[in-house]
Amino acid sequence: MKGLLLALVLVGTGRGAVAQQGAQEMKSAAPASRPGETQEQKGKRLLDEMLKALGGDAWLNRGTVYDEGQVASFFRGQPTGAVTRFEEWKRLETAGSPEVTRIEFLTIKGMIKPGMKRDVAHLWTADQGVELTYKGKTLLPKPQVEDYMRRRGHTLDAVMKDLIKQPGVIVIAEGIGMRDRLPVDKVTVLTANNDAVTLELDQHSHLPVQRAFEWRNEQFKDHDIDEEVYGDWRYYQGIATPMNMTRYRNGDMVDQTFYVKVKYGEPMGAELFDPEKPLLKK
Repeated sequence: MKGLLLALVLVGTGRGAVAQQGAQEMKSAAPASRPGETQEQKGKRLLDEMLKALGGDAWLNRGTVYDEGQVASFFRGQPTGAVTRFEEWKRLETAGSPEVTRIEFLTIKGMIKPGMKRDVAHLWTADQGVELTYKGKTLLPKPQVEDYMRRRGHTLDAVMKDLIKQPGVIVIAEGIGMRDRLPVDKVTVLTANNDAVTLELDQHSHLPVQRAFEWRNEQFKDHDIDEEVYGDWRYYQGIATPMNMTRYRNGDMVDQTFYVKVKYGEPMGAELFDPEKPLLKK
C-alpha cells in the first residue's frame, strides 16, 4: 500500500511541473487550424476527431462496461491512506433506458480465511443512490447523491450523447495549452442554459486528457470546479480506455482510480441493478 500511495503522491505533485514547461514548448504546440475555419467549426471538428480516437461507433454503442480496480482517497490534496478495491457494473443509457451502475467494495477477510469479501455495494439508478448490505438497502446521503449525479451529467458520454445534441448548444475551440507535458487543444461545449464543459484533447492522439465543469455551490454561494484527468490509455475491443483517472475539486486532488480489468458489452442481468435485492449473507 505504501508503494501505491507514493505513486499517487508523485502523480499529484507532477501536475505542478506542467506549469513550469517553457514557452518554447507552447509555441511548438501550434493549433492545427484550417483556412477559413471558424472557432465553432474547429471545435466540432476536434470533437469528431476525439470520437474517432475513442473508437467511433464502437465507443458510442458499447452498451455495458465492467471494470475492476482500486481507488485511493485524498483530503486537501494529501493521501488519507485509504485504498479500496472494487468491481463495477455499468449499463449505459440507451433509448428509453437510463444509465445504472453497481459498485461492490472488496475487503480482506482476515488472516484465518484469506481472500476478499463483499459486504457493501452502491447502486446508482436514474435519480437515486442506494447502499446495499445483507440487511437490505439504505438511501445514500443527499449531498453524495447530488455530487454523483452532477458528475454523471458531465461525463464524456453525457457530452457526446446528450449535451452536444441539445438545442442552442455552442461548441467552441478555446485555444491550446499544456497538460502533463502534452500539447492539448481546448474545446468548450456550452448549452443554452449556460452549462459548460471544457475538454482538453491530446493534439497528437486526439484522446481527452482532462474534463472540467463549473457549478454553483449553494451552501457557500460561490462556484466550484470539478476536474477529471485521464491517463494510460489502452484499447480493449477497439475502444480507447483510460486505465487511471484522477479527480480534482477546486484544484485539490479528491481521489485517484486505477483500473486493472475492463470489458465492454458484457451481459448484465436486471437483478444486478435491483435496489430491492440485498447482498447475500456469507
